[in-house]
Amino acid sequence: MSEYVLEMRNITKTFPGVKALDNVQLKVRPGTVHALMGENGAGKSTLMKCLFGIYRQDSGEVLLDGNPVKINSAREAMDNGIAMIHQELHPIRFRSVMENVWLGRFPGLMGVVDHKAMYDKTKELFEDLGLSVDPLALAGEQSAAILQMMEIARAVSINAKIIIMDEPTSSLSDREVDFLFRIISRLREEGRAIIYISHKMKEILQIADEVSIMRDGQYVGTWPALGLTTEEIIRQMVGREMTNQFPPRTGAPSDEIVLSVRNLSSPLKKSFQDVSFDLRKGEILGIGGLVGAQRTEFVEALFGLRSIESGAVTKDGKAYRARSPRDAKAHGFALLTEERRATGIFGILPILENTVIANQKNYARMGVLDERRRVREADAGCKGLNVKTPSLNTLIQDLSGGNQQKVLIARWLLTNSDILILDEPTRGIDVGAKYEIYNIMLQQVNQGKSIIMISSEMPELMGMSDRIVVMCEGRVTGILEKGQYSQEEIMRLATMFAGPRKNAEDHPAAD
Repeated sequence: MSEYVLEMRNITKTFPGVKALDNVQLKVRPGTVHALMGENGAGKSTLMKCLFGIYRQDSGEVLLDGNPVKINSAREAMDNGIAMIHQELHPIRFRSVMENVWLGRFPGLMGVVDHKAMYDKTKELFEDLGLSVDPLALAGEQSAAILQMMEIARAVSINAKIIIMDEPTSSLSDREVDFLFRIISRLREEGRAIIYISHKMKEILQIADEVSIMRDGQYVGTWPALGLTTEEIIRQMVGREMTNQFPPRTGAPSDEIVLSVRNLSSPLKKSFQDVSFDLRKGEILGIGGLVGAQRTEFVEALFGLRSIESGAVTKDGKAYRARSPRDAKAHGFALLTEERRATGIFGILPILENTVIANQKNYARMGVLDERRRVREADAGCKGLNVKTPSLNTLIQDLSGGNQQKVLIARWLLTNSDILILDEPTRGIDVGAKYEIYNIMLQQVNQGKSIIMISSEMPELMGMSDRIVVMCEGRVTGILEKGQYSQEEIMRLATMFAGPRKNAEDHPAAD
């Protein structure tokens, strides 16, 4: 019996114009959590897609329990005991949870689905994992945490011995992460191997047994997690020392108020209510809070995506109310949305179109697009943000998450908006790309632009914000100046109105 449940030897994969994997190695022991780390574009997801049969490697071999295997499809991967939980969850939203769990493998006979057996098996799976979820509930009505657990239940149902988790906590609260880690520990005790992809150092050092690092499509090395430090992981990932997590702030906001919000309320009583604050020119104003704080709902209302019942907003001293995103753009607003795949990128379009689409009308003369200018500005925007891509004609869906995010930021910078709303701007992005995005943010405020930044990462919120607005259950509970905030104070304000709530944010998966 092999010491390793999985060995990937000399895996090479080339796409037009780029070598994504160059003789990559990976060895995973049974009953362990093996973290796979690297910057965005390092090749982690490509390697896992080769393992799961989504891509076919150009050369190299895969061994399971010491035996060579050929995996040409996701079906074959699952038949070999490999399951993959993707970073972006795509359930069939209008079907039940249990149908999503057993998709493609419905229990039954001669083409007739046995719904009772499917219900009983799903309930048994959920009870075994400690989940209090109704198998008949619609998948589209479930929280991100429940959808993650649904995918884990699916992996358990195929008796997977290798479970790949790609950024599994990117949309989860701390409480939900704790619950997920309990499930992972249980799977590890059962002898299953977990390949865990994440950029969150704290999580890696908490949950992993071993850590493998990739850089620029190549294998760097594997280390026991015990004894590794965040600094060492970062150094191996980026190939250089990073002495500061955040770039130094050279300027300071002016006293000029560019946006004033007074008592803004949603018509929905469980959404944002009575929100007030001022945004200064050249300021990064952070918005902190827990899941359910209604931060995203509030900034979407500012951008014309949601209704406002009452309150007043002034921009540059003039009354402002966006009836639509087009209206908000015309008034100098830009919104980088929280979920880049769902509401940001146009996956089937190339990078060029994704970069210029918000600025399209400025490239038209008498109904004819100036193609040279479009290409020139898109190229300059992507190069300025160090987007790693073979060409502007590459489909954006083929880029890593971090490079997709940088394309979206380039899109909004081309509009030359003076108020940038960034909702979780570095979610699912490696430390090197984060630093680049932080530098872009500082460049913008040093040019007199203003930024509203929502972040669930406390170090980021404190490290990049000039002031922090804290929200809890739709209301502002405090506004903290630079020298006033601490993690304890932010958390105190973020839980000021916390109490039992009977809605989706309670996440029964974490009960």
